[in-house]
Amino acid sequence: MERPLIAVLNGPNLNMLGQREPNLYGRATLDDIEQLCLHTAEKLGLAIDFRQTNMEGELISWVQECRKRVQGIVINPAGYTHTSIALLDALLSIDLPIIEVHISNIYRREAFRHYSYVSRASVGVICGLGVGGYSLALQAITNLIYKDSQ
Repeated sequence: MERPLIAVLNGPNLNMLGQREPNLYGRATLDDIEQLCLHTAEKLGLAIDFRQTNMEGELISWVQECRKRVQGIVINPAGYTHTSIALLDALLSIDLPIIEVHISNIYRREAFRHYSYVSRASVGVICGLGVGGYSLALQAITNLIYKDSQ
């Protein structure tokens, strides 16, 4: 049986994890998060496509490609969370379960980070639980996929 494919998409500056503001984001790198996601996916019977970009248009193109290719999306849109209506429009157009992830608690940070355009397209949001939020998001997306198939 083929494993359901989940896109794990990461936005700008997440390639700097481990170096950038470790007091907020910890010392884990994006490579560490990818390994965590691969391990979690293996346990859950999933396959993942893990990507990161610093370019808004590329992230939007990836979302559009997901439409007929994956069964769900876990996304950490990073700074585009609070700025990208275009990303929201792309997510709304694909009709897939989406879980939004943030390593830090965006509601304990600057006021401009308290609003997420992406949340409007997401089934759920996990924030403030560190890199472990990615594992929780993969568990949640698994539950959604199998609930929808019953």
